[in-house]
Amino acid sequence: MSAGRLVLAVVGTAVAAYGGFLLVHDRLDDLPSALVWLVGGALVHDLLLAPLALLVLALLGRLLPASWRAPAGVAFVVLATVTVLAVPFLGRFGALPDNPTLLDRDYTTGYLVLVGVVLGLVLAGALVRSARRRSRPEDLSAPLDEAPADRRDQTRPDTP
Repeated sequence: MSAGRLVLAVVGTAVAAYGGFLLVHDRLDDLPSALVWLVGGALVHDLLLAPLALLVLALLGRLLPASWRAPAGVAFVVLATVTVLAVPFLGRFGALPDNPTLLDRDYTTGYLVLVGVVLGLVLAGALVRSARRRSRPEDLSAPLDEAPADRRDQTRPDTP
């Protein structure tokens, strides 16, 4: 394990332990609700969101050209995560008429700008990948009369 990962693991464990301490020490009445959210969140993720994401990414892998697969997968994961987090703000859940400062921004415009930026970056990344793939020289070391399936890896003699 690298030093950076070790530092992150130690800091993450310390922050989680502190949060657990605060929950148990100061907010004992919130413990059942927190446990429902923790267990429910894990179940929703593992039983619904992760399989759905894998299915969408598998479909993207079949429908898109190779140079577009990774950027489209990144866009899907980023936008799906941001959308799940943005739903309460976009729906203005929790807004109170007597407290206009609670949800005082135009979250829809901000969300749409973020979607545009992500899609623009993904489009640029896909175009760069596609251009790099086209500019690579072909393998000219193989004889012309050999079919691509007949070519063998010359660096490892044990490959069939």
